[in-house]
Amino acid sequence: MKIAVISRDERHLAEVMRMLRARSPADEIDHLVGGVTRAATLTDEQLPDVLILDRPSREDGDLENLERFSAQYPRIACVALCTERDPEFLMQAMRAGVREVLPSPATSTTLYPAIERIGEKLERRGQVSGKVLAFISCKGGSGATFLATNLGYALAASGKHKVALIDMNLQFGDASLFVSDHKPLATLSDVAQQIHRLDPSFLSSSMLSVTPNYGVLAAPSDPAHANDVKPDHIDAILKLARRQYDFILLDVGRSLDAVSIRALDHADHIYPILQTTLPYIRDGKRLLNVFRSLEYGKEKIHLAVNRYDKGGEIRLQDLEGAFDADVNITFPNHYDAAAASVNQGVPVLKLSPSSPLSLALAALARTLTGEAAPEAQGGGWLSKLLPRK
Repeated sequence: MKIAVISRDERHLAEVMRMLRARSPADEIDHLVGGVTRAATLTDEQLPDVLILDRPSREDGDLENLERFSAQYPRIACVALCTERDPEFLMQAMRAGVREVLPSPATSTTLYPAIERIGEKLERRGQVSGKVLAFISCKGGSGATFLATNLGYALAASGKHKVALIDMNLQFGDASLFVSDHKPLATLSDVAQQIHRLDPSFLSSSMLSVTPNYGVLAAPSDPAHANDVKPDHIDAILKLARRQYDFILLDVGRSLDAVSIRALDHADHIYPILQTTLPYIRDGKRLLNVFRSLEYGKEKIHLAVNRYDKGGEIRLQDLEGAFDADVNITFPNHYDAAAASVNQGVPVLKLSPSSPLSLALAALARTLTGEAAPEAQGGGWLSKLLPRK
């Protein structure tokens, strides 16, 4: 959590800071000397989850100022450390938005349980969360990275949704290259090494920005750093990402290990990517058997066929018979558009918006977001991407 403490007494301020840091070194603690009006100096990035006000004064208008602050930022939980606790003061504090009134000077026996209660409420509030979509290759060269990165762009294209892609191919991931020609400033291993700093601003600043609402957390630049990422790190990152983004796409790569399985456990939907050749069918069946052993339900698995050719030797009915599962997601084979997109590091929807591949990605994005298809003559978000004649 992010916690800010305001007090006119520097000694009290130092003591409350000491207790908070001893309770949880992972929390981000800030402090201000003065009255409630000091809260107005906080920037949007500095705004806390919890505001602790030491000895608010009725004479100095602290509660009136706090009421205005709470009206502006209703999601911030306010705690008051008070010497006076008469009914009139407590009623005024409650109207001002104070969640907890504790005796001052504070002690760990009163402060810690209050912070824990607030933390539990924040946790429950954060459970209204974004969807995690995992893409995994049935066999190398399936195009899973291309589809994951470009679907991320399609989901973000309307401007209504915040989207993140996390490259989970820890040894040889290159997802960022598919949608950007900029070098990532940070990687997944960097975040894992500084997991104690993990908060919304740190996670956001670690992303390579593709568009204002689409970011990519790149894989480690050095395969030697793959071991820096642990399953517990994935738990913490995805837990936070769900609260910050509407969609979190995972490019899992092809390997199955403790880290990738933990990521798949978090996924709401898993998309095994295959092509219509026998080696893909063989490896796809093996992968589905692994998913069954992990007790993933059929509703979580969505087979997707890349480079699909309706006139091909192997039909969709053949795949459904082989896998004993529906195959209702296909991406057409449009090699020229895909190759140009990869070579230039530009999303295919931006580079070739009228390509059948772009249209298929846009259609899947609409299915996931529940948005209506764009009108034939202008108006829709996809039409804004099409070149003007």
